[in-house]
Amino acid sequence: MNDIRRSILWVIFGFTMVMLWDQWQIYNGHKATFFPAPVATENKAAAPTPKTNDVPQAVKPDDAVNPGVIAAGVSSNSARERIDVRSDVLALTLDREGGSIIRVEFLKHADVLHPGKNIVLLDESKDRVYMAQTGLIGAPISTTWPTHKTPMRFSGAQKMSEDQKELVVQFSSDVVGGLQLIKTYSLTKGNYTIEVKHEIINKSGQEVAPQLYMQLLRDGNKPDGESSFYSTFTGPAFYNNTKKYQKVEFTDIEKDKAIFEKQTSEGYVAIVQHYFASAWLLADGIKREYFARKVDQNLFSAGMITTLPAIEANGKYSIDARFFVGPQEENNLETIYPGLELVKDYGWLTILAKPLYWLLYKLNYYLGNWGWSIVALVVLIKAAFYWLNAQAYKSMAKMKAINPKIQEMRERLKDSPQQMQQEMMKIYREEKVNPLGGCLPIAIQIPVFIALYWVLLSTVEMRNAPWVLWVHDLAAPDTSLGTWFGVPIGILPIVMTLTTVLQTALNPAPPDPMQAKLMWIMPLAFSVMFFFFPSGLVLYWITNNVLSIAQQWLINTRMGVPPQFNLPKFR
Repeated sequence: MNDIRRSILWVIFGFTMVMLWDQWQIYNGHKATFFPAPVATENKAAAPTPKTNDVPQAVKPDDAVNPGVIAAGVSSNSARERIDVRSDVLALTLDREGGSIIRVEFLKHADVLHPGKNIVLLDESKDRVYMAQTGLIGAPISTTWPTHKTPMRFSGAQKMSEDQKELVVQFSSDVVGGLQLIKTYSLTKGNYTIEVKHEIINKSGQEVAPQLYMQLLRDGNKPDGESSFYSTFTGPAFYNNTKKYQKVEFTDIEKDKAIFEKQTSEGYVAIVQHYFASAWLLADGIKREYFARKVDQNLFSAGMITTLPAIEANGKYSIDARFFVGPQEENNLETIYPGLELVKDYGWLTILAKPLYWLLYKLNYYLGNWGWSIVALVVLIKAAFYWLNAQAYKSMAKMKAINPKIQEMRERLKDSPQQMQQEMMKIYREEKVNPLGGCLPIAIQIPVFIALYWVLLSTVEMRNAPWVLWVHDLAAPDTSLGTWFGVPIGILPIVMTLTTVLQTALNPAPPDPMQAKLMWIMPLAFSVMFFFFPSGLVLYWITNNVLSIAQQWLINTRMGVPPQFNLPKFR
């Protein structure tokens, strides 16, 4: 039995080392040695191929066209002219071809990877394709209506003044197929939600019933700077009241295996990545059909189509939508649309993560520092689980007290494994010790601490948030001691490793020498990953370690089992 258990542990340890090496290779810009990922293909969009009741394909990014500010008023006739529009929190670039949003820069969020620059989410360049597009479909094959590729005229101011609360810009198409489309974008001060009004004027001389589509176009690449040591979701997400929040992988869209609720009368379509998201929203009660499709190699679209009421000859119809593009600030998302906060993805532990974030947010409200709020939250959680931890440490203390007797028995019966097991169980019964007594109370707490891990990993407010002294960004790895051979070296990960070693040394050594070695090797190997983790996560782990050590030391002393350091014996 011991041999089988030892073999399983070595297999797990070996596989862990293989995965760590692969991630190390990827982090340093090399190909993975054992599990190479498929190489992302170049961003390329297909040529326009309009179809009946189908959203037109995207246009290929034109790297030769330089964005430029166009004077206020009606723009010239060049279809690919860019127009820059700025509020106090957003810098947008819109294309006069279709009035599409082709670039979004967040003026309040600095890009840690490129000092002196802000985060750019939507973009149309050689490195990124990510756009928001709308238009009309539903005409016979022989008829074309205004789409996101139709040239439009621009009017309106381009910059919000300091005393201005709203900025309104407008794009108007010519009459195409008997219809004219007017898009009006309204930006509000301090707001990441843009009101988008579509007005359709029927000049065809007959009644028509067009469909409005709203889509997000994006390549399938991960965001720049994504860590190889932890994974966050990047891709489309759909929400309705029936199926709630449904994520869709780009790979599933490519394989035509994407599963999500398509017919609904509420919800939103979003594209999500770490810390930021974009989403199209329609008012509840309006029937719409969600879609997700592959446009071309490594290029995908996700959106919705809604059929508009019949518009009589010489009549007009308008429909209001909203476009959110911004940081995943949970409290703000909830006010925009119930369920939009789910783009801040906690996975299957959402039920635990949401109250933990609420508590963290409240602590920060009073403490005014996210770093100290993390420390305070871990203290509160440890206090809540004090009794459970006490039971675990009491069990460990008992195990430590009888460890000399176990070791003597193992040495005496080392040639008789079956008798050794029987004698060991006898000692446990006589001493009233449960060998698993230290594991169960800790196992119960694991979901809470995993949920807290995801809260800290997902909270955008941690970006650029300082703690003390050298920690200036809780969302970035600690590099206070520089970078050695591609590894960020910081004080926090070193302290975390030392506390992990101390905590391991205080635990009773397993009777099996092989298990005793693994008890040391695996935590040390695990600690290596924390050099790449955000400082906020490392701070949380250090706080947990220090409190656990203090509680274990106190309980051992009270039980008359003086704390001793079980140092490893590698020979």
